[in-house]
Amino acid sequence: MTSPTTGSAGQPTSPRIRDDRSLIESGPGFRSGLHDLRRHIAVAPVSAGVVAAIFGCTGPALIIIDGAGEAGLSDELTTSWIFGIYVFGGLISLVLGLYYKMPITGAWSIPGAVLVVGALSDFEFSEMVGAFFAAGVLVLVLGLTGLLRRLAGWLPVPIVMAMIAGALIRFGTGVVDAGVSTPVIVVAAAAGYLLLTRFVRSVPGVVGALVFGTIASLATGAFGSASADVRLSVPQLVAPSFDLTAILAVAVPLAVLVVGAENAQATGVLMTEKYRPPVNAMTLISGVGGILTSLFGGHNANIAGPMTAICAAEQAGEEKDGRYVATVVNGVLFILFGVFAGVAVAVVSTLPPTLVAAVAGLAMIGVLVSAFREAFGGTAFQTGAFAALVIAMSGVTILNISAPLWALLGGVLVSLVVESKDFRAGTDQA
Repeated sequence: MTSPTTGSAGQPTSPRIRDDRSLIESGPGFRSGLHDLRRHIAVAPVSAGVVAAIFGCTGPALIIIDGAGEAGLSDELTTSWIFGIYVFGGLISLVLGLYYKMPITGAWSIPGAVLVVGALSDFEFSEMVGAFFAAGVLVLVLGLTGLLRRLAGWLPVPIVMAMIAGALIRFGTGVVDAGVSTPVIVVAAAAGYLLLTRFVRSVPGVVGALVFGTIASLATGAFGSASADVRLSVPQLVAPSFDLTAILAVAVPLAVLVVGAENAQATGVLMTEKYRPPVNAMTLISGVGGILTSLFGGHNANIAGPMTAICAAEQAGEEKDGRYVATVVNGVLFILFGVFAGVAVAVVSTLPPTLVAAVAGLAMIGVLVSAFREAFGGTAFQTGAFAALVIAMSGVTILNISAPLWALLGGVLVSLVVESKDFRAGTDQA
């Protein structure tokens, strides 16, 4: 077992996160990230970035589009919303990916979108925008205090890894569900993944899954049809109005989702892949992203858990130092999606949902295997890790807060009761 390191302030910190005590953790810098970018460009990280973008630009986008339509929002406001979350989400990928040379991928909170869409009928849209702005401010304040960095350094690693395994297992089971709906497409995708993994190790299996799955989709006529004019999005500045009820009902749970679901998942994924994530910088930029996105009617731009998992996995390249290329590619595609939101939404809606589910699930295999190994490969915090796993797998939502945060809280509480010796020993991982 490994003992925690000690930061400059004399406080224990996890060896899995950066122990830089400054407000914004130091990194290699933009010059280094740009200089090494060309050297690391290869099939594996580029394809991982494309897969992550396909995942983020299909079903999740439709949550907002459908919800905005049901709430009676104009096409202009909906397009502006899409512009804000994708452009600023993409910029987060470029900024953090290039500065830290890590696959820290930006996007927006999918559970947050579900929360927001459900509240559209209860408040004026300007009040919702005020709540979006307030959520960004709350996240920013958390970053300025450094509280989350201290918390991340204290949380037992097996419990964090179990939360990651439980939160992302739905992508694995999603492959099975998709196979029941469209067996030809999913079998073809799985065959492509297995063949490349076994015989063409230089090309990641997820590329085979995407190619074989696409061919099967075309052969079975599973692709939809789309017609749209290629045009630039015209973002609109949306004036907020502040309503206390909206802030309590939307802003507070949205802020908790950003830090407790998305950022926590991304931090855990990066730790699983042996990176040392800059937790405070990730929190700060998620707060700034929430504030800026709200100006265009968007609910938040922050770190993305599932897309960070795709870009950080071994499928993004055997050379860990070069996987940030996947995040850069994803960021560029996100920005283009936001700028050309009008045509992009129409195009991605033609992709078969089962193909997207199959490719995303197959891309998660490496992260899931690593997370389970690190959660249950030792002897410390095992009961707490199991509690975190089952809570995260349940997908429970309480007080509009999704399962990952409850998994961390539940796992820690169980360990404090039945595994207090592990805390007393000062260990943070098995």
